[in-house]
Amino acid sequence: MKAVTDELSKTFAALADPTRRAILERLRTGETTLGQLAEPFDMSLQAVALHLKVLERSGLVTRGRVAQTRPARLEAGQLGNAARWLLQYREFWEGSFERLDGYLEDLQKEEGGT
Repeated sequence: MKAVTDELSKTFAALADPTRRAILERLRTGETTLGQLAEPFDMSLQAVALHLKVLERSGLVTRGRVAQTRPARLEAGQLGNAARWLLQYREFWEGSFERLDGYLEDLQKEEGGT
């Protein structure tokens, strides 16, 4: 179980940064080079490369080799693991919403009856 937790920690740490989430969003459309990934960001190529390294270490991105370039590619496996972990709490969320709905209905009844 510890290995799963460590992998989840890496995944969630990588997802915690908005730049890295934007990089993943861009990679949803297909693999791309570091230079192409860096274009929309107001930061250096080296800074984007550091973000990409974090995504690689977390297993969310892999890099290949095509001639002189190393295109990055989204790897959905770790995202799937994180989604499965989060889904364990779905019953709790839904129960919380149902309790809130019940509470609001009770408040409305009280207001309507007075």
